[in-house]
Amino acid sequence: MPENDAAGQILARVDSGEMNSREALDQLWAQLPTVRIDEILGAWRGGELPTGHPMDGQLEQVGWHGKTFRSALDVQPLVCRGADGELYSNKELGNGEASLWHVEFRGEVTASMVYDGQAVIDHFKRVDDQTLMGIMNGKSSLVREHHFYFYLVRD
Repeated sequence: MPENDAAGQILARVDSGEMNSREALDQLWAQLPTVRIDEILGAWRGGELPTGHPMDGQLEQVGWHGKTFRSALDVQPLVCRGADGELYSNKELGNGEASLWHVEFRGEVTASMVYDGQAVIDHFKRVDDQTLMGIMNGKSSLVREHHFYFYLVRD
């Protein structure tokens, strides 16, 4: 995949783990295609696209593995790996679980995950057949000042 297209640039950023500017990630986001709920069902491993956001590094500290989209109304937003190595849905950290909706964000309708217990929405766009880019948005103090950027890879 060419490094000059948005997908190639995002994959290179995922591989490097280096710091990103929010502006650069926003420009890449704008070039990606939207996704429908049925296209993203399944289990996903996650990682962050660091920007200096206060959440950078925090998900790793709690053993975040990714997200599981079983159906539109059955979503585990914070699948973590316990000390015993087993995966579990961290309902305490997420204040419950979540659901999927088609939500307009930045003028486009795309699959988005709405947390049950907090004013946070994760919006998704396709990087390639196995990778999504996500932007965490909402009224929560986690994202009030700046969005949190992350990626998901099919597990």
